[in-house]
Amino acid sequence: MENKLNIGVVFGGQSGEHEVSRVSAYNVLEVINQEKYNIVTIGITKNGKWYLYSGDHEKIKDGSWEQDSENLIGDFSIFSHPEITKIDIFFPVLHGPMGEDGTIQGVFEMLNKPYVGCGVLSSAVGMDKVFSKIMFESVGIPTGKYVYFRKKDWKKDADGRIAEAEKVLGYPIFVKPANMGSSVGITKAHDRKELLSAIEEAFKYDNKLILEVFVKGKEIECGVLDENGVTRASIPGEVIPSKEFYDYEAKYSADEDSKVEIPANISKELTEKVRAYAIKAFDAIEGSGLSRVDFFVTEDERILINEVNTLPGFTNISMYPKMWEATGIGYTELVDLIIATADRKRVTITK
Repeated sequence: MENKLNIGVVFGGQSGEHEVSRVSAYNVLEVINQEKYNIVTIGITKNGKWYLYSGDHEKIKDGSWEQDSENLIGDFSIFSHPEITKIDIFFPVLHGPMGEDGTIQGVFEMLNKPYVGCGVLSSAVGMDKVFSKIMFESVGIPTGKYVYFRKKDWKKDADGRIAEAEKVLGYPIFVKPANMGSSVGITKAHDRKELLSAIEEAFKYDNKLILEVFVKGKEIECGVLDENGVTRASIPGEVIPSKEFYDYEAKYSADEDSKVEIPANISKELTEKVRAYAIKAFDAIEGSGLSRVDFFVTEDERILINEVNTLPGFTNISMYPKMWEATGIGYTELVDLIIATADRKRVTITK
C-alpha cells in the first residue's frame, strides 16, 4: 500500500505503570494493521532514557528490549532524527505520570505532531483524581465523599488531616496518590493504624493524596471514543474483584481470579445512565480521542463516578478493548479508529 502513515508508538515510561504500558504496547503492535501503517517504536526506560527500538515486539512485553543493543538507538534528537521527523502520528501507549498526565502530550505539541488521545489540559485534569472530581461535580455528576491534602499540609497538621478524614468519611477509607493509575499505591484502611500506614505508602508515589469513602456497590467501567466530533460510549462492563478491592495484583496477576462481565449486570436504565455520564465526564475534562470512565453503582441504584482514564490499558485483559468488542468494534478496527482521532490539540499561529 502506497502512502502509508508513519505511526510512532511510544511505550514504557517513568511511572509505576511502566510494566503495564509495555504489555499494552505489545498488544497494540500485535494487532495494528502493518499493511496500512509504518511503525516506529520508541521506548522510554524507568529512568527516562529514550530509545528508538527496531527489535522483536516480544521483548517489549517482557522488558528485555533494553538489552537488545543491536536494535537500539539511544543517541538521537527527538527534534531532528529522521525516524522521528517522518512520524505522521504519535500513539502514546503510556500510563500514569509522565505519560498520561499531559507531560508527553506537551512534547508532541512542541514537535507540531498529531497524537492519539487527550490534550495537555484534559490529560492533566484526568490524571489528577482531585481536580477531575471537582470538574465532575461542576457538571452535576455525583461523586462519593472525599478529602485531600498535600504533603506540606500533612507535615503541618497530620492530626487535623486524620480528624477530618475520620469525621467526613468514616472507616474503611481508601487512600490514593492523587496522580497514579492501575491502583498503584492504593490502600484500604480499616482503622487509624492502617490509615497512617496507607498515607505513608501513598506519599511514595505523589505529594498529594485523596482519601475516599468506601462505596459498597458494583464496579462499572465504560469506554468513550470521540470520532469526527461524535462521542460514543461503549457497552459498560463490570469488574468483580478477586480481592477486597481491585488493586494492582487483582488486575494483573495471573494467580488472581478477578472476573469481568460484559455487559455489566445492571438494568437497561442504569446502563444508559452510565453511558450518558461517561460522555458527560469526558466532555467535562475537554477530552478527545478516547477514555475509560469508572463508576460505582450502589445497591440503591445510585451512580457515583470514580475516575476517568485518558489512556486506558490495552493488555489482553484490559476492559477498554473488551467493552468495545462487545459493542461491535474489534481490536484491530478499534486501533484504526483511535489513530483516526489523532490531531493537534493546539493551533499553531503563523504570520
